[in-house]
Amino acid sequence: MAMRKIIHLDLDAFFCAVEELQDLSLKGKPFAVGGRPDQRGVVASCSYPARKFGVRSAMPMSQALRLCPNLLVIPGRHDLYSQVSSEVMACISQRSPLVEQISIDEAFIDISDLPDTGEAIARSLQSEINNRLNLPCSLGIAANKLVAKIANDAGKSAGPRGIPPNAITVVPGGKEAEFLAPLLVTALWGIGQKTAARLEPLGIKTIGDLAKLSEGELVSLFGKNGLEMSRHARGIDDRPVITSHTIKSISQETTFARDVSNGDTLRQTLFQLAEGVGYRLRKSELAGSTVKIKIRWPDFTTITRQLSLTQPTNQDREIYQAAFELFMKEWKPGKPVRLLGVGVGKLGLPARQISFWESSNPKEARLQRAIDEVRDRYGWDALHRDGHADRQDG
Repeated sequence: MAMRKIIHLDLDAFFCAVEELQDLSLKGKPFAVGGRPDQRGVVASCSYPARKFGVRSAMPMSQALRLCPNLLVIPGRHDLYSQVSSEVMACISQRSPLVEQISIDEAFIDISDLPDTGEAIARSLQSEINNRLNLPCSLGIAANKLVAKIANDAGKSAGPRGIPPNAITVVPGGKEAEFLAPLLVTALWGIGQKTAARLEPLGIKTIGDLAKLSEGELVSLFGKNGLEMSRHARGIDDRPVITSHTIKSISQETTFARDVSNGDTLRQTLFQLAEGVGYRLRKSELAGSTVKIKIRWPDFTTITRQLSLTQPTNQDREIYQAAFELFMKEWKPGKPVRLLGVGVGKLGLPARQISFWESSNPKEARLQRAIDEVRDRYGWDALHRDGHADRQDG
């Protein structure tokens, strides 16, 4: 059986790279994309000059500003990032139809059936993304997904500080275990700090150390996960590149800048979240029969509740009504809320195949379609409904 050739592609500081295309003056400056520090914002992405100061993704923006007082903070534009991501994925798909997109800026590509070497294809692909789309990207090439991903991470980490790595890292077939051996065990998927702490008293710090343990020893220590750890430590990974994923749920949430106890504000927020979820469902031609809410109180206690519907929906009004019903069972007037979320699960048939589109509330459906058309043409912020005046909850 011929050895596989898998590429892992990662767009370097993707959100920041897109922002630099919109504003060339940002190049070379420390900046971050994310929420405002006075509204509990976090860093979604940060430029490489910002990383020299210790700024990292998922860090509170207030902490990032303490590390880098001159940090520029830019609000995210996710519609734009999605559009650019689609262009990148289209570029990749021209090389091979076997593409597994695992996030907005990351994908695996199976190039096993192509005659050129993995490195040659990776260099050609990187050149096209660099020059045609003006985006930096790094690639790892190996015989499986696990090693290709770790190779890419290693290549990016080894690059010079302060600039996008734009790296290409190749692990030759048959050299997987040799490549992995000197790396820390936390480089392996599924091994976090807690697992590493359990391994350290056994003298296991590197993947090579882990590979020396037998499957039986690892299974006795970690149960069925031990078998996977043993295989991964030796660079074995048989998972295919999956070209499509079934979406299980769609959700949206917001963290308030300050805890909110006003009932009207909370209801309006629920309505806006329901609008966002409904819009995404309709764009995906999906509908769901379970509505979920998420509430986080000021002490960070978080609860989730869900409600099953009699028939699937993707309509804002129906999603909101179910979410509002769930919310009112948990919230007491005057009680402050830190975070609210709304989601729809048990997704199924495309909306156009569901009879409720015509029979449940035709007037609401026509209004919803008209609103979608306005937003598709002029953007999400072009039109907002008033959840207070418009609601039907009595």
